Parts: sequence; C-alpha cells; structure tokens
Amino acid sequence: MTVVKVVVQMRLLPNEAQAAAMAATLHMCNSAADRASRVAFERDVRSRNDLQKLVYGEMRESRLGAQAAVRTVKKVVDAYASLLASVRTGNLAGLRRAKAEGSATHRTRYRPRGFERHS
Repeated sequence: MTVVKVVVQMRLLPNEAQAAAMAATLHMCNSAADRASRVAFERDVRSRNDLQKLVYGEMRESRLGAQAAVRTVKKVVDAYASLLASVRTGNLAGLRRAKAEGSATHRTRYRPRGFERHS
C-alpha cells in the first residue's frame, strides 16, 4: 500500500466583514500572547500545562476561543524554549543576549499575513 501526502497552499480571499473578524481575532490572540508571556516570565513558568492552568481561564473570559487559547499558550512556551536554546548554544550575544535573559518585554506575536481584505 502506497501512502501519498499532498500539501496544498491556499490563499484566503475574505470579504470586508470576514477580514475584520479575522483581524479582531488576531488582535485578541496577540493580546492574550502578551499576557501569557508576561505571566510566564514573572513566574518563571516553562511548562505548557502549568502556563495554561494560569492563563487559560482569563483567555476564555476575554472571549478567545478554546482552540485559539490553547494554541496561543503553546506558541508562547515554544517561543521561550527557542529563545533559551539560542542563549544556551551561544547564538545570541551582547545586547541581544542580555535582552533575552532579562527582559519581561519579550513579545510573542502572530503575524497578520494573509488577512488582507479582498472584494
């Protein structure tokens, strides 16, 4: 039996209302990621489950969907893990390293790529 995997790249062509809804969701995810990042830094939380226990309820109360909330927590944890790995392996030096090691302002962001409005 042969298994074939097909990867398809798609481009969304939202109308004005859909683009606005996607942009609002993206803004909510970014705000939630900022808050989760702050909590992770302040409490030195590196576990996805531990961070999720701390911030999930607040994310849901702010009307962020369950899947978006879980993915946002994972994105924050992964961003910190990647940053710490870069510091440990020596890929960051000087001011970039100092910022990575001691800054509470590290921001995890979703990029708005693909949310352009189309008529």
